[in-house]
Amino acid sequence: MNTPLRRVGLAMLCMIVLLLANATYIQIIKADDYRKDSRNQRVLLEEYSRERGKILARSSNNQIQVLATVQPTNNRLRYLRQYTNGPLYAPVTGFYSTRYGAGGLERAEDEILNGSDDRLFVRRLSDLITGRDPRGGNIELTINPATQLAAYQAMEKQGFAGSVVALNPKTGEVLAMVSTPSYDPNPLSAHNGAAQEKAWREYNADKRKPMLNRAIAETYAPGSTFKLVVAAAALEDGKTKDDQVTATDRIGVGGSELRNYNRGFCNGSQTTVTMETALSLSCNTAFAQLAHDLDEKLPEQAAKFGVGENDLRVPMKVTQSCVGPAAGDQCMTISDPNALYQSGIGQRDVRLTPLQNAQIVATIANGGERMKPQLVKSVLAPDLSEIAKLDEDSLGRAMSRSSADQLRDMMVASEAKTGGDGKTNGLTIASKTGTAETGNDPKNTPPFAWYVAFAPAEDPKIAVAVLVESRDVAATGGKLSAAVGRATINAFLAGGS
Repeated sequence: MNTPLRRVGLAMLCMIVLLLANATYIQIIKADDYRKDSRNQRVLLEEYSRERGKILARSSNNQIQVLATVQPTNNRLRYLRQYTNGPLYAPVTGFYSTRYGAGGLERAEDEILNGSDDRLFVRRLSDLITGRDPRGGNIELTINPATQLAAYQAMEKQGFAGSVVALNPKTGEVLAMVSTPSYDPNPLSAHNGAAQEKAWREYNADKRKPMLNRAIAETYAPGSTFKLVVAAAALEDGKTKDDQVTATDRIGVGGSELRNYNRGFCNGSQTTVTMETALSLSCNTAFAQLAHDLDEKLPEQAAKFGVGENDLRVPMKVTQSCVGPAAGDQCMTISDPNALYQSGIGQRDVRLTPLQNAQIVATIANGGERMKPQLVKSVLAPDLSEIAKLDEDSLGRAMSRSSADQLRDMMVASEAKTGGDGKTNGLTIASKTGTAETGNDPKNTPPFAWYVAFAPAEDPKIAVAVLVESRDVAATGGKLSAAVGRATINAFLAGGS
């Protein structure tokens, strides 16, 4: 009799152990998976039972602007997410949807906004004890509203598809992050499933890709703006802005020729010109030859500016920029001499995000020291008391101050020869334009038009990168992008600094 009872007892013990093991597996190991599963209505209802935190920005006169907040409702989902000036800030805020999850900062800072971040533990405990309704924390951004608005309006007025990124070169703060065309995140946050689905389908079916954050999620051939990286490498290699470089009208590259934009000699010289003159006139042959002569020093210099990084977050993840093929491990490898010539003028495999190009000019503006770009200025408790604030983070020196100063002077000379609207008397801007060929038939395909700059040149407070996906094969950075960049700079200096 004892033997059968022992067997039954052992069987029951085994089942209890298995039950405990399964419960442990579900509650500990798989807990996050179940919690994040979009089909988990309990999590959804719990999140919407709490007042989600606000996304804020501070204007130049120290007034707080609310970019994202919530509105109480009478339905099962107690709070409705709402966005002020949705399309203006959508590339930054992203969206928060019951059906499609979250994007942008709504996703990157979700734990703060929904109140589950460890830094809010004391507040959650206090809410539990006092019986107060739980609330999420708030995020204050580095965005300057006037600068963001000026950049957005300048792009929208012309119907441009592209991006504007503005940085504080001394701190890395992102002053503006614009991507056009944009979208309104409000329909995606609606509590009506049909409305959400309609908006989602329309946005994703739009060939202009309004939900693509071109500032950080897309890369483009930088064209002649990449000559700044070539010039930096040459200066760090011992050259000066007054050293002579070739002025030839053509260089043989494989079975074709690389020519200057005007199809002639650089500055009319059949021998040489100074590197400063070559940059101010954007002479292709000079920088193609420099890149060829620099060889592996060119990708090394690009890496110092941040090209090739694949782990940068602002806090949204930033797509990797490359000088070589993006596939495999060739991102920072320029494969052959012909590729070096073409890379020297920002073509071939060179691809940069607008944020990366803004980093390059911001680093030059900051005397050669690269600062980490950051969007979050401070994390605030539900009562707006500060929990954490931006910690300026130097990512190292990309070039010496002497080289940066020389490159600044070269860019001032370049701005003097750049047309377009928006020039202001008494303001010295250091800039470089770029016109990057694209497609399989580049001569008949509208190029990417760039303008990168910082100002005031003698004491930089803002650095910008403007990218326009042009619709005209004759478009240039000077014709399209320069006016947008200057409007952004002028708006910030008029009251944003």
